[in-house]
Amino acid sequence: MKALQYVKVGAPPEVREVPTPEPGPGQVRLKVTAAGACHSDSFVMGLDKETYVGGFGYPLPMTLGHEGVGIVDKLGAGVTSVAVGDAVAVYGPWGCGNCYQCAQGKENYCERAADLRITPPGLGHDGSMAEYMIIDDPRFLVPLGDLDPVENVALTDAGLTPYHAIKGSLGKLGPGSVAVVIGTGGLGHVAIQLLRALTPAVVIAVDVNDDKLALAKDVGAHHAFLSNSDAPAVIEQATGRKTVTAVFDFVAAQATIDLGAALAGVESDQVLVGVGAAKADVGMLARPYDATVRAPYWGSRGELIEVLNLARAGLVHVETERFTLDEAPEAYRRLHDGTLRGRAIIVP
Repeated sequence: MKALQYVKVGAPPEVREVPTPEPGPGQVRLKVTAAGACHSDSFVMGLDKETYVGGFGYPLPMTLGHEGVGIVDKLGAGVTSVAVGDAVAVYGPWGCGNCYQCAQGKENYCERAADLRITPPGLGHDGSMAEYMIIDDPRFLVPLGDLDPVENVALTDAGLTPYHAIKGSLGKLGPGSVAVVIGTGGLGHVAIQLLRALTPAVVIAVDVNDDKLALAKDVGAHHAFLSNSDAPAVIEQATGRKTVTAVFDFVAAQATIDLGAALAGVESDQVLVGVGAAKADVGMLARPYDATVRAPYWGSRGELIEVLNLARAGLVHVETERFTLDEAPEAYRRLHDGTLRGRAIIVP
């Protein structure tokens, strides 16, 4: 079968012929119907060899793709909870299934995954950018039903991650609140829709790219402004207030963290969702009272079901551009260059 694999650290991914995998006991094989390309993949492939080996050490070659949907194609011995022919979505942040967090469906926060070397598909072992993929346990599958696989595959991360991030601030996002979304690309444009669907907040989009700001307006942002030194003043002019209720930062670079801090007021949430690391001042004398900084990761299995239900209700969708497996390296090049409108979807 064909698969898109990361083969050599620092080199572009390659389309390769690899053996079709067979499910072992307790496993499920999917015939992949769609897979999503994500900045997390681009981030990993952009690391130099020393950082990659020291910080990640994913074995290569590795089939990419941690967003996946498909049709159950073959069952390993003992699997009874899904059937051949079921349309399913893959829950990506795999855990041990036994710790306290996993017992709540929060396998994204598994307490033992690192020790047990459990990794998400496409981020540590073979993922969804292939004609077939192996799922280690059927609990990592949720029903897709009649949802279009290509239009909805990205919800497994680009929908689930912002949904989980926003749910942590829902108690504050009541009437009169203001929510700022920094970075309105693949995840950010979904976050805007979720904020509009779940809250009465005024939603403000901030980005360095005019095309992405146009997308933000198209999907429901009340205001869309360039991310620069003038942004706090422009936001104040638009809202009539110096601070905002919550900032959802899908970049998490030093400049965007500084912008979020400048917008924070009493009890504001600064939520760092992007794959990045920078410095933020904390403490009673450094931030307004009860202003928080948190960095959520992905989401729970139950939340993925909720996101798919929002899609069924027509309340959230993902802007997509389709690519074949042979075109997948080009999809990642465009992702890296920032020229995609929304999400790149690979259709085997």
